[in-house]
Amino acid sequence: MGDDPPRRTLAARLEDRDRDRFAGRGSELAFLDRCLDEDPQVSVVHVTGTGGIGKSALLREFARRARARGIEVISVDGRELGPAPGILEAALRQAAACDRPVVLLDSYERMTALDAHLRRELLPALPDRSLVVIAGRSAPDQGWFSGGWEAVTKLLDLGGLPARDARSLLVAHGLSDERIPAIIDWACGSPLALALSADAAIADSGWNAARGPERPEVLRSLIQRLVETELRDVRLSALGIAALARTTTPQLLRAVLPHDEAEIAYSQLCDLTVTEPLGDGITLHELVRKALQADLRLRNQELERDLRRRIIDYLYERACHGQPLLMIDMAHLVENPLLRWGFGWDGNGAYRIDSIGTDDADRVARAGDREDSPWWQLTRRYFAEAPDRVAVARDLDDQICGYMACMSLATAPAFADADPLIGPWLAHARRHEALGESVLWQAAVDFTGQGKVQAMLGIAGVLRSGVANPRFAYLPIDPTYPGAVDFARALGAEHLAELDAYVGDQFVECYRLDYGPGGIIAYLRALVYIELGAQAQDGARTPAPQRPDQPAPDQAPQQPAADFETVREALKNFRVPRDLARSPLARGGTVQERAEYMRQLMREAAQDAFGDSPTEKLLRSVLIAGYLEPFRSHEEAANRLCLSRAAYFRRLRTAVERVWEHLAEQALTEQALTEQALTEQALTASVS
Repeated sequence: MGDDPPRRTLAARLEDRDRDRFAGRGSELAFLDRCLDEDPQVSVVHVTGTGGIGKSALLREFARRARARGIEVISVDGRELGPAPGILEAALRQAAACDRPVVLLDSYERMTALDAHLRRELLPALPDRSLVVIAGRSAPDQGWFSGGWEAVTKLLDLGGLPARDARSLLVAHGLSDERIPAIIDWACGSPLALALSADAAIADSGWNAARGPERPEVLRSLIQRLVETELRDVRLSALGIAALARTTTPQLLRAVLPHDEAEIAYSQLCDLTVTEPLGDGITLHELVRKALQADLRLRNQELERDLRRRIIDYLYERACHGQPLLMIDMAHLVENPLLRWGFGWDGNGAYRIDSIGTDDADRVARAGDREDSPWWQLTRRYFAEAPDRVAVARDLDDQICGYMACMSLATAPAFADADPLIGPWLAHARRHEALGESVLWQAAVDFTGQGKVQAMLGIAGVLRSGVANPRFAYLPIDPTYPGAVDFARALGAEHLAELDAYVGDQFVECYRLDYGPGGIIAYLRALVYIELGAQAQDGARTPAPQRPDQPAPDQAPQQPAADFETVREALKNFRVPRDLARSPLARGGTVQERAEYMRQLMREAAQDAFGDSPTEKLLRSVLIAGYLEPFRSHEEAANRLCLSRAAYFRRLRTAVERVWEHLAEQALTEQALTEQALTEQALTASVS
C-alpha cells in the first residue's frame, strides 16, 4: 500500500472560501506586489480605512500572494494581543530569523501604544528586505513620517469598492439577480455591507435593499462589526444626532443636549475612527450613519423623532439669520425619497458641483450626445455668455455627470428673455414678483441615469441663483425622464400648462412650486414637521402636498381589499416603519401613524385568525417567530420551533394565508356595515 494522501483540513477549506470571495483592490495589490521586488523602495505600508472597508481581507489576499512567491509571512492581529506583553515581540523575533519576511499587523488601532517601541526597538532589528504592512482605522502617527522613516513609509488609504468590483464581490458570494444594483447603492462600497447584504438576499428571496435595507439582523451585524466597541461610552442621543444630521458641530450639540454633556459628546465623536471632518464639524462614515440611523428608528422611535425635530429647529433658526447654506443640512433631514430625488445632497463624496471650465461645453455635448439637441443649443449660450449661471457635476475622475443653468429675475442675462423656453417663465415671474422672489431653472440634466446628481443640481441651483430664500421655483420637467413628474407632484408644484413648450421635438413641461411666504427655508422645516406629524412651535406649517389618488379631506378613506402579497409584504416589513407605512392597507397622516396602524392591525389579526388547537397555536407561533418577533434568521426560528426547514416555511405560508383570509373577511364586514349605515342615512333623509 502506498502512502495515503494527506487529509484536507478545515483551515484549507476556509482559505479557499476566503480566496474565492475576494474581489477588487487590483491597484492596491499591484502596489504591494511591487514592494516585494528585489530592490523595494518601501519597507512600511500603512493601510487605513473605516471599519468594514476591507483592510483585513486585503491583508489576507496579499499574504496568499506573498506565500505563493515563497516568502515567509508573519501575521499579528491587534484583537488577539490581549494582556500578554510578549506576543508581538515573539512574532517579530520569528520574522528577524527570516531572510525577507512579510509582517502583517492588523487591527493596529488596538496597539498604537506600541508605536514608539516598534520604531525604536522592534522593526530596526528586521532584515533590510523586510516588508511591514500595518492596517488600522486611524491615520498613522506622524512619527512614521519623520526621523528617516518617511523615506521608507507609504500610506495606502482604502476607499469604497467601485461598482464593478462590488458586483464581482456579490457574485462571488452567490448572488446574481436583479437586486444587485440596489445593494451596491446602499452599501456605499463597503465589502462588509456587500457581504452581509448578499447573505441576507440569498436567505430571503423577497428582501430588496431598495425597499427595506433596515433588516434588523443586517443592522446588528453591521454595527457590531463596524463600531460597537467604539460606541460603548458615547451617549445614545449624541450618536443619534450624528446619525441624523449631515454635519455635527459643537453648536448643534449644545442646542440639543445639556451644555456640559455636549462638550464631552463632541470630543467622543471626534475620537471615533468612523468620523471625519466636514465644514465646521464632523460627519459619520455614510454606511455607519445609515446603520445607526435605522437602528435608532427600530429601537427608540420617539427619541429619533425628537432629535430630528430639535435638529431642524436649530438649522431653521440659523438659516433665517444669514446662513442659507444650511438649507443643505435641512434638506438632508427630509426622508421622502421622491423629494430627495430632486433636492438634496445625496451625492456625498462621489460627486461635486463645480463652476465651468473653458472646454466644459464641448465635454457636456460629448458626454450626453447632445450636440444636435435644440434644448442643449439654447443652454449652450449660457455656458458661453453667462457662465455664472451655469454649473456642472463632476465625479472623482473629473468626468462631467450633469449640468444646470439657473437664475433669478435679478441675475438672468439679457438674452434670456428671448429664450423660447425660459423667456415666458421670466415674464410670468415678473408679474408675480410682489408675492416673492423666484428661482428658475433653464436646464437641470443628470447623465448618470440613476438620479445620482439630480438632487445636487436642485439645491445648488437655489444657492447659486442670487436669491437667499426664494418664494417660487420654476422647474423644467421632461415628462419622459423617470421620476421627474413624480418629484414635481410630490413637492406640490403646480403644472402651468400655458408655459409648456416644444424645444425642437422635445416637450418640456413647466411646474411652479410655491414655497410659501416663509420661502424655501420655512418650507424645508415644514416638510420635516409633516413627516414627524408635529406642529411647529411658532404655528407655521405647510399643508402636505395632496396626491391625485388621495381622497378629499371630507371623505372617509376606503380601506382597500387585502390581497395575499400585500399582507405578506406588510408582515415582512413589520419592523421597518418606512416600508410598513407604504402598505396600501395603512391609515394615518404620517409615517409613524401609518406604521403603528399596520402593526396593530397585524397583531390583532395574529390574535384572532387562529383557533386554540395545538395545530392552530403552532401556526400562530410560526407567524410570530418569522415576522412579528423574528429571530436572527428563519433557520433559527425553525430550530427553536423544532421544525424542519421545509415544514417551517410550509406552515409560515399557511399562517400568512390565514391572516390574509381574516383581513379580507374583516374588510368585507366593514364594507357591509358601511353600506348599511349609508342606506339607513338615505332612508332617514327621505322620510324627513
